[in-house]
Amino acid sequence: MESIWQKNMPELDLPTLDGDKRTDILIIGGGLAGVLCAWFLDKAGADYILAEAKTVGSGVTAGTTAKVTAQHGLLYQKLLPLWGRERAGLYLEANLRAVGQYRALCRVLGCEFLEETSYVFSRSGRDKLLRELEALNELGVGVELRQKTPLPFPVAGALPLEGQGRLHPLEFLRALARDLRIYEHTKVQGLSPGTALTDHGVVRFNKAVIATHFPILNKHGLYPFKLYQSRSYVLALQDAPVLDGMYVEDRDNGLSFRRAGELLLVGGGGHRTGRKGGGWEQLRSQVKKWYPQAKERAHWATQDCITPDGGAYVGQYSPRTPDLFVTTGFNKWGWTTAMAGAEILCDLLQGKANVCAPAFAPDRPMPVAAAVGNAAEAVWDILRPTVPRCPHMGCALRYNAAERSWDCPCHGSRFDEAGGLMDNPATDDLKHRPPSP
Repeated sequence: MESIWQKNMPELDLPTLDGDKRTDILIIGGGLAGVLCAWFLDKAGADYILAEAKTVGSGVTAGTTAKVTAQHGLLYQKLLPLWGRERAGLYLEANLRAVGQYRALCRVLGCEFLEETSYVFSRSGRDKLLRELEALNELGVGVELRQKTPLPFPVAGALPLEGQGRLHPLEFLRALARDLRIYEHTKVQGLSPGTALTDHGVVRFNKAVIATHFPILNKHGLYPFKLYQSRSYVLALQDAPVLDGMYVEDRDNGLSFRRAGELLLVGGGGHRTGRKGGGWEQLRSQVKKWYPQAKERAHWATQDCITPDGGAYVGQYSPRTPDLFVTTGFNKWGWTTAMAGAEILCDLLQGKANVCAPAFAPDRPMPVAAAVGNAAEAVWDILRPTVPRCPHMGCALRYNAAERSWDCPCHGSRFDEAGGLMDNPATDDLKHRPPSP
């Protein structure tokens, strides 16, 4: 179940930690967020080390559709009344700047950045699109509603944002990581103030960044209660019309479309990890109607951390941990939020102010109803009297027949049929092999 990005993509073969080390800043996690953070610190001349348990980009980054856009669905109509114009504007500004940073960085690295217009479309009505249009206009971005798209079904409207882009995620990430101080196959097994125990030595540090997709420390920050994970699915189609533009539907579990060379990537079938959803079969039944001549060349799934208000968490891990930082909660839009977050962290780690940092602050107030609902979901699955159970916080796992895995509906950890860890925030395999489904 490899993504198209993983095919014929050689590993970097970076070194493994060999013995104890000392550094000013330790970054834990070698996905997009962690590597971008390392890149900013490297350019600033900072002393850092990045530790990755497997290989760079082998986790969630390998399954992304790599749409580089500041248009995050219908986000800004939500943020404006919740955060106010100043903070919502800073969030938009940071994401727009991130697009330009990818464009410039791809030129330096020799990677292809393909400029595209990004669209959010609706099949049910124009009201939400018009509210988003008004929100963007209020924040200084002029957009106009369009009535027609090249999508294979009628739409009520589509809202474009020009000057966005797409790229090959692993080509970019590995070009970025090549000359950075990264240790692969170096799993952090224990973390205490100033000290990280890995399977190949001890790293002593002054500050640390948790860039592990879902934060792996439960002791601080309440992340198990203000984050959950969502699973979504992708088909790569040959002999389907190759669309100009990148498209995402205005629903949480809606469809997405983008081209990748001669292939068309169709995404959807999403659901909260550990719950039931449409998956690939739903996508295949739709694709068969829209593109009857198309041939499926690959399929894969990916996973995203979702926050109650739709904004990412970047900054100090919690008020009680002044030397511990986090970058997470990208809400399916990790390309621009990871870039914006890395720039913010580079400043904060060096004791500098960053004007956009308040918009990403992990300790900001949360929408009460959404936060309580997410916490209630987790508590229900913790109390549910079944086995096997997730070693992260003891939630009852559920079998995912489509992917042949055991998934945690509380926080999104996943395990294969033998009990091997596939996705965090759990950090270890199951102690006992799960029963046969």
